[in-house]
Amino acid sequence: MEAFIDFLKQTGFYLIKDNPLCLVMFAIAAVLLYLGIKRQFEPLLLVPIAIGMILTNLPGANMFHSAIFGEHVDWSAFAAGNAGLLDYLYIGVKLGIYPCLIFMGVGAMTDFSPMIANPRSMLLGAAAQLGIFTTYAAANGLYKLTDGVVGFTAKQSGAIASIGGADGPTAIYTSTILSPELLGPIAIAAYCYMALVPFIQPPIMKLLTTKKERAIVMTQLKPVSKTMRILFPIIMIIAVSLLVPSAAPLVGCLMFGNLLRECGVTERLSKTVQNELMNIVTILLGISVGATATAANFLNWKTLLILGIGIIAFSFGTAGGVLLAKFMNLFTKNKINPLIGSAGVSAVPMAARVSQKVGQKENPGNFLLMHAMGPNVSGVIGSAIAAGVLISLLGR
Repeated sequence: MEAFIDFLKQTGFYLIKDNPLCLVMFAIAAVLLYLGIKRQFEPLLLVPIAIGMILTNLPGANMFHSAIFGEHVDWSAFAAGNAGLLDYLYIGVKLGIYPCLIFMGVGAMTDFSPMIANPRSMLLGAAAQLGIFTTYAAANGLYKLTDGVVGFTAKQSGAIASIGGADGPTAIYTSTILSPELLGPIAIAAYCYMALVPFIQPPIMKLLTTKKERAIVMTQLKPVSKTMRILFPIIMIIAVSLLVPSAAPLVGCLMFGNLLRECGVTERLSKTVQNELMNIVTILLGISVGATATAANFLNWKTLLILGIGIIAFSFGTAGGVLLAKFMNLFTKNKINPLIGSAGVSAVPMAARVSQKVGQKENPGNFLLMHAMGPNVSGVIGSAIAAGVLISLLGR
């Protein structure tokens, strides 16, 4: 009988009394599963993240130990056998491996031809990073004005601001370096807002443009030679890495993946990176990020504030591209439809499709998708560069 009672005391049902907040985390995970499975909001990430949240909050399972991952990894815990399964998986996040491999897959799936054919679209992608830097200034400025009562430190503000790029891997990479304790809320906010692009962007786009502007028809893009498509990733690796060395891991992997796609002699590698590698890393990344969402780290006022700041960052990013397109139209003969500026956030290709959809409501014969892909793919590069700038300024 005594042995039976000892067994019961070791079960999770008994241990829940020591951490009842785990039930709240299970409920939040259930919401993410609903959004991913039923509503199909970023299911490839939200489903693994939700499972990671469940596993890390299971009483008595001891699968993740945040204390191991401070400023430096406590490798002695692994050597002593005191680490759990999720601790091993999280190493790929802590060392910045998973986000870079995701970027490699994104590069292999991305066609940069629309951006190369219309270099002006690179400016629109850069303008969409307005959300990152304005949000950083606001979050950190509030912290300074209130003497730390409200807001976030410089590093925390930089990590949260990365949500404005609408790029999940970039947000995770930046958060891991600048503020790993906020990784869970930031990653969940980033992917949720990416999934809500079709709902968040149209009202902002319509508010900042006139009916006449939304109906602008753009000229057909010029074809891009294979030589140019091969040279582009090589040039970008060198140029961006020299300009912002901290962005080299993300941009380097992105462009390497794209070179595999465009060179024409590595088709097997390109397909592997796009499919098998991408799928495996996505699973590991999602579960690992979910593991950081423990009740102690997630259930506090900072999480709600991050969700609020995230939507502001995303909105400013959308507005930045639209407003720059309107400004450029004051000085150019070949007018730009300002709607494609909203695609400067790097939610590929969803943001470009939203530009197309909103544009066609005003002019059914207008086809903006390929034009919008220019700012869209340049936004991927822009968000990586912005992350590199934040990391360089705020320090590792």
